[in-house]
Amino acid sequence: MPKSKVRKKDSPTPVADRRTPVKAKAVGPSHPIYVIVMLGMMLIGLVWLVVNYLAGEKIPFMTDLGGWNFAVGFSFMIIGLLMTMRWR
Repeated sequence: MPKSKVRKKDSPTPVADRRTPVKAKAVGPSHPIYVIVMLGMMLIGLVWLVVNYLAGEKIPFMTDLGGWNFAVGFSFMIIGLLMTMRWR
């Protein structure tokens, strides 16, 4: 049986990466007003839903909204929760 040829090994030098690393900006903590607005939105949504359950039929504009009161309350809460993703 014939002997197989021996392959030459590649040079041990590492391959240089063509991309240059990008440094991220040093970003400080969020402004205190951002936190107040974020928590305020969540609380407004919660209060809206609680008032809808307790006294919704006594408040004229809430009666006019009907089932949309849930959309309004949950929208405020979702906006507050989405704001938490940018909070530092």
